[in-house]
Amino acid sequence: MPREKCAAGVNGGYFSVDFAPIGLLISDGRMIAPLQRARLITGVLSASARGVQILRVREFSLREKIGAAVQCGPFLVDHDERVRGLNDSTSARRTFAAIAMNDRALLGVCSEISLAELATILATTRLGDDLKIQRALNLDGGSSSAFWFARENGSAFSIREQKSVRDFVAVLPK
Repeated sequence: MPREKCAAGVNGGYFSVDFAPIGLLISDGRMIAPLQRARLITGVLSASARGVQILRVREFSLREKIGAAVQCGPFLVDHDERVRGLNDSTSARRTFAAIAMNDRALLGVCSEISLAELATILATTRLGDDLKIQRALNLDGGSSSAFWFARENGSAFSIREQKSVRDFVAVLPK
């Protein structure tokens, strides 16, 4: 992260045992893996000239020039509401991406929580006057969960992954 001058980052999408990406992966405008239709990976986090978006797979189009994208899931929050039917019995470390009002994008990590609990927290907790989460997407979690950000004083805060991770979602300063 520091080498690339990132402001923050989390682990990215799912990957197979041989480190091949599972689902869409676009980096620097180049497609590394194609979009897949699958029950678990229901959303796409993308960055383009239009900004950062979280879209359902059926809403996503490659017609627009995409700089970066990762397919993940499940959706946690959609249209300001928690997604119903998420697993509420398995607790694990989780990472997520979210889109809030006023074109704000967020990355986060949470420990020992179910998907349903995380969705409820994200949909009901106001992080500020103009920071209501509209959409949130679960990223690869568990032992792959990693979180890093640069502090204002130049030092870094990080939560390391417990096993090797194939790719990361990074925030670069404008």
